[in-house]
Amino acid sequence: MSGRDIDVYKYKTDSNAVLLTETAVKSMRLSNPVGQVIQADGENWPVVGVIKDFIIDSPYDEIAPMIILGPKSWFTTIHYRLNPNNSTETNLKKIADIFKKFNPDYPFDYKFIDKNFESKFKETQSIGTISMLFAGLTIFISCLGLLALIAYMAETRMKEIAVRKVLGASVGQLTSLLSLDFLKLVLIAILIASPIAWWTMNDWLKDYSYRIEIQWHYFAIAGLMAILISLATISYQAIKAALSNPVNSLRDE
Repeated sequence: MSGRDIDVYKYKTDSNAVLLTETAVKSMRLSNPVGQVIQADGENWPVVGVIKDFIIDSPYDEIAPMIILGPKSWFTTIHYRLNPNNSTETNLKKIADIFKKFNPDYPFDYKFIDKNFESKFKETQSIGTISMLFAGLTIFISCLGLLALIAYMAETRMKEIAVRKVLGASVGQLTSLLSLDFLKLVLIAILIASPIAWWTMNDWLKDYSYRIEIQWHYFAIAGLMAILISLATISYQAIKAALSNPVNSLRDE
């Protein structure tokens, strides 16, 4: 932000001052907007400051240029100075009484800015919650599949594990032997999924005026978490197989 805010108490001439957003400055092609005068409706409106763009309506819409006018244009707005020592309910009741006294033909309808702003993202938040639930369910099912596969592989390779253990292989070596093949598959899955996820997220975010940029470390963290979850799932069954008594597996040989 450059310049200053509109302050009619400190600057008496600020009744017809204006603020411009960054997009408005670009649209007007102003290099030094603060101090310049905008002429509209036969009035002169001096620019006293420039503020950052902000979302007014839908976050999906492109941000339009905006001019914030001084008090001279506020002929349709009534300002209340509320007592900060009172509760919100008390202040609202006092405003409602004043509103009903001077404008009894219309109902007193009010909205809070934070709730109004929050409602703009309600649909997106719902999509995020549903996505998290389905992602959690997918991870859980994948872990069950991994557990079943490692159990089957360990069962079919029990004699090999027993022979290696008799020949001096440690529990860590046997666990690595059983886990390595599955970790390779997880790495391949991460390499395939990452570009698809990057393209999908960018395609979704392009509808927002304000959005983050998808950085590589997001995928690195997600990949590391996938490896750790897979390793935790595999390790139990792999360690169990590595700790088994080789005599039971080699008894019928």
